[in-house]
Amino acid sequence: MIPPRRRGECPSLVAPMPTGDGLLARITPTGATIPLAAMAGLCAAARRHGNGIIEVTSRGSIQIRGLAQSSAAAFADAVAHLDIEMIAGVPIAVAPLAGLEAGEAIDTAGLAASLREAIQAADLRGRLAPKISVAIDGGSPLHLDALAADVRLRASAGPDGPRLHVLLGGDAANATHLGTVAPGDAVEAVLRLLAVIAARGPAARARSLLRTEGANPFNTALADLLTASPAAPARPRAEAIGQHALRDGQSALGIGLAFGHADAEALERLTGAARKAQACGFRTAPDRALLVIGVSPEHVDALAAAAEDLGFMTHANDPRRSIAACPGAPACACSDTPTRTLAPSAAKALASMLDGSLKVHLSGCVKGCANPDAAALTLIGGKDVCAVIVNGTAQAEPLVTIPIQALIPALARLGRVAAAARQSDERAAATLSRLGAAQIASILAERVDG
Repeated sequence: MIPPRRRGECPSLVAPMPTGDGLLARITPTGATIPLAAMAGLCAAARRHGNGIIEVTSRGSIQIRGLAQSSAAAFADAVAHLDIEMIAGVPIAVAPLAGLEAGEAIDTAGLAASLREAIQAADLRGRLAPKISVAIDGGSPLHLDALAADVRLRASAGPDGPRLHVLLGGDAANATHLGTVAPGDAVEAVLRLLAVIAARGPAARARSLLRTEGANPFNTALADLLTASPAAPARPRAEAIGQHALRDGQSALGIGLAFGHADAEALERLTGAARKAQACGFRTAPDRALLVIGVSPEHVDALAAAAEDLGFMTHANDPRRSIAACPGAPACACSDTPTRTLAPSAAKALASMLDGSLKVHLSGCVKGCANPDAAALTLIGGKDVCAVIVNGTAQAEPLVTIPIQALIPALARLGRVAAAARQSDERAAATLSRLGAAQIASILAERVDG
């Protein structure tokens, strides 16, 4: 029997979530490498017990779709016998190449393991909101700055040894910086911060507490551990897709899943290609990516070509990365629009605009799950029409609606107009800004002036 989930809790392996195409199970790896045999076994189990669709989420979790009440338990049992280290309890994220990449100031994997044990021993999980999360960043190039977390630790080297910056409620750009702690105090510091949140009730989150009470309760909790310091400097955006040098001389190859999902058979074939490239396994990464670990540098190009042939993304500038698409119908019961069926055609129609400077959000409903932030263009599918929002979220007021069957021709028309209007050395986002929301809506609705 599948146990019930707490309200607001994410799906898990043992408590999958009902969706339009059956039950959805989620696996959150600890950050350890998933061996090739285990990944192949996961693919086989997804085909045998589900509909064969595997997703990697924006936070690097793995989701398996299409399970049935009659098959979910068998799937969970099959996965439990695979060599995959999974998080149970409060999610603690570490950098995708933790322990493998040069530049780490601390042992992030070891710190995360100690923190998991301490949280379990403190019996905090049941007192915290289901989506509470912690991020531990060791300071390596493939960092976690874009990943939001309730509690964030970022290591930096100093003259007296490494220190850990403590931040609350957001990603690295908008989180509240408290100061630094010594690595030996990190577990105690996080436990105290989580206890402050837990004391406000099982729905409390760090960001909401910062809004209502400020940082004082958190600073007080860490008074004997915290050292005042300036915030760590901003870093260039971390890019998972592409080749990464590992400190043992091998490489990791970052591969993106188009629109966040792949067929289990294609992923199984990718596993075979990774085996030929003498890789040892996979790790997941934020932004819906997989990292093939331990590839000899001379095999990277062949593996990338094989992945490309299987429909995966191997270039950071792939136009498909600029489109955020939710599962849509029939996978999601909230949607009447097959967003993932439309997404490849939308990417092709807008290819000249998708230069990485803007985001297009293709949503099956107003919840906007695939992209909660504002996008240059948000398209919300309904039963027969598509609502158009410019520079807004899925909850914003639409400027115009167009028939759903006219969407792809309308996007192609916008792509042509934008290409013609684009100035030398201008990014697509700037072109759309010059065109303005009203003209974009008119172009999509085929009401171009003149």
